[in-house]
Amino acid sequence: MPHSVIETPTVLAPATYNVEALRDDFPVLKREVHGKPLVYLDNAATSQTPQQVIDVFSDYYSRYNANIHRGLHTLSDEATAAFEATRHRVKAFLNADDARQIIFTRGTTEAINLVAQSWGRQQLTAGDEVLISMLEHHSNIVPWQLLAAEIGFTIKVIPVDTNGALDLAAYRALLSERTKLVAVNHVSNALGTINPVKEMATLAHQYGALILVDGAQAAPHQTVDVHDIDADFYAFSGHKVYGPTGVGVLYGKKALLEAMPPWQGGGEMIKTVSFDAGSTFADIPHKFEAGTPAIAEVIALGRALEWMDSVGVDAIGAWEAVLLTHATEEVSRIDGLRILGTAPNKAGVLSFVVEGAHSQDIGLLIDQLGVAIRTGHHCAQPLLHHFGVDATCRASFAAYNTLEEVDIFVAALNRVIGMVR
Repeated sequence: MPHSVIETPTVLAPATYNVEALRDDFPVLKREVHGKPLVYLDNAATSQTPQQVIDVFSDYYSRYNANIHRGLHTLSDEATAAFEATRHRVKAFLNADDARQIIFTRGTTEAINLVAQSWGRQQLTAGDEVLISMLEHHSNIVPWQLLAAEIGFTIKVIPVDTNGALDLAAYRALLSERTKLVAVNHVSNALGTINPVKEMATLAHQYGALILVDGAQAAPHQTVDVHDIDADFYAFSGHKVYGPTGVGVLYGKKALLEAMPPWQGGGEMIKTVSFDAGSTFADIPHKFEAGTPAIAEVIALGRALEWMDSVGVDAIGAWEAVLLTHATEEVSRIDGLRILGTAPNKAGVLSFVVEGAHSQDIGLLIDQLGVAIRTGHHCAQPLLHHFGVDATCRASFAAYNTLEEVDIFVAALNRVIGMVR
């Protein structure tokens, strides 16, 4: 169909990565902030969106806006086809075995809550143990705390070393026959640490435990292969992979999803509904997709993944590694600046504190110079408290950032530090 085809940038191999040509796809990068060219380094929170993805919304709402799956008319057929095409694209993006293993959610947070409320409520009992790491985002901590308070299972925390790398020896020691789930991020949003999730999955499975991987920060930066990882569950968010907000993905192994009860009830997720006989439920994935979904957002997510594939996910990650190396070298020259997270295996996240300067002040003042970074606890309060701080400044990189932008950021940072000290 015409609306399923988009223009894509030239495929860029790592050796010929043309970041300037790629930047033309992003209209927001042409704007100014406080009279300065925008330097956007808050990508771990939300990446910017290429025009090809933005165009999905105008196309959908002007040409084939209709509810999906249940209609017999042309617009509904077209919307359903475009929606389900994204499911197949996500299947390929994750190297899943079956498109029915792909469930659309509002984001990683909802995906984790779905697992907690469906699988966890059904399978976990008092005396069981769930392992999470010190590196986790609150979205992979709080759902398990809420459920543990009801059921009575124990949460155990995998520690990190002084570099912010997960302590694998401690992880091995924590695993036992009581371990029922390991819930861990693939990449830390606060430090950029890349966790060895494949090895962690192998170890968990030796004890009969499942592994849930929060891939929100991995999917934008590296090829994700859920089959190779042997992940039982994997989640990521659209707005971190150059797509829209309000949509995300939960992948699960087919046997697990089929055995799990529905989490939310409503239209679409049923086979039959009767006041006398009760309700029976749809097969996966629709069992977990109650009500009208974010149709345009799901279609736009497919376009975002298509855009990433056209550039090359590994090429993006390789370019971000160049940016991270340059930024790390430059900020390391600043007196009183301490980098948090120096693990040998990192994604494009640079988190730091400056002696004698409050992170919030740095963030506000550097914005006046056109540079957008994130400050605060990054929804990782236990991790930051472990390192003895309440907040950090975080610069995070994406496909469209340049070495010149890194230099502008470092110059602005030096200027701001001189103002606040």
